[in-house]
Amino acid sequence: MESATIAHPHCDGCFTGVKHSGEPVGNTVTIADIPTYVSEPPPSVATRSGPKKIVLFFSDVYGLFYLNNQLLQDYFAAQGFFVVGIDYFFGAPIQSHTEEGFDRNAWIMSSHAKALEIAPKWVEQVRKQYGTDGKYCAVAAFAHPGLLTEDHFKNLKHPLLMSCAESDFTFPTELRRRAEDILVENKAQYHIQVFSGVQHGFAVRGDMEKPNARWAKEESARGISAWFTRFSA
Repeated sequence: MESATIAHPHCDGCFTGVKHSGEPVGNTVTIADIPTYVSEPPPSVATRSGPKKIVLFFSDVYGLFYLNNQLLQDYFAAQGFFVVGIDYFFGAPIQSHTEEGFDRNAWIMSSHAKALEIAPKWVEQVRKQYGTDGKYCAVAAFAHPGLLTEDHFKNLKHPLLMSCAESDFTFPTELRRRAEDILVENKAQYHIQVFSGVQHGFAVRGDMEKPNARWAKEESARGISAWFTRFSA
């Protein structure tokens, strides 16, 4: 029997937001024939942070080379993580599709299927390339998710942080609470942070000119970084 939906495929908030400002410091490489963004911690930070800690970054529909996502990856790198992001859109994220008659729904589902297909070989190559001393997939975090079912939570094997918006069509309150119920039932290790006054996309594309949006975006990233640090020490 098909598992019940927990987070819907997408909403209007998936395709809107404000572009941030800044200069990315990471590099573009190719891993397993897939474009990849790599952001490494400054030497002084890397030295004092102990064994290499890898963060695998899976972006929103704007892609990991979108400036906001690059800056977010750079932030995690500045906290001591080696951040490796996969471009499962192969240079054609949502903002590149301006053609008349573009079917956004079909693109979402096709991109999701492609990501599921190519991600495993990319992850395996990251393991080989960055060595086995990194802590791969030991802990997970997401912000304002989509395309999740109850089985994703029932089958959870690692600690999970959920960074959520108070108002989110894709992951509304009733489904967020259902996800929490499942985690409680399964005695999973988890943490939930919910930010008031923001919508889906806040952790990546919020308006930095608005104090509450800026605080929510920055606190989301700080909380995720602290969550990763907790389990990687």
